[in-house]
Amino acid sequence: MFNAITHSQIYVLDQDEALAFYVGKLGLEVHTDADLGFMRWLTVNVPGHPERQILLEKPGPPSLSEEIAEQVRDLLTKGAAGGNLIFSTDDCRKTYQSLRDQGVEFTEEPTERPYGIDCGLRDPFGNSIRFTQPKA
Repeated sequence: MFNAITHSQIYVLDQDEALAFYVGKLGLEVHTDADLGFMRWLTVNVPGHPERQILLEKPGPPSLSEEIAEQVRDLLTKGAAGGNLIFSTDDCRKTYQSLRDQGVEFTEEPTERPYGIDCGLRDPFGNSIRFTQPKA
């Protein structure tokens, strides 16, 4: 049957702004940036891991009608319809400080948890992002 998850999708309101955030600040790399005519297929991945991509998709046709897309955009700007991403890191506090120094705004500082240290932030569109330093 299935043997891998290759793509996850989150909605973004502006794909160029998403690139500036996900590549410019978070350090991901562009995997695919293709104009398909009916949409821009824009994926990023953790450097060195192209087998797991994140599709940065603008809400709209062909996957959503314009009416539904407008509702999604409205909810997204309110932080109510965003996706969730969880990354791992070798040093949560160091990653946190590096991203803060770049102006990334956090919703939660690094916190000790039973499974390790993690923290939270939102991208410019309301998507929730966490990164975790798992316990050894």
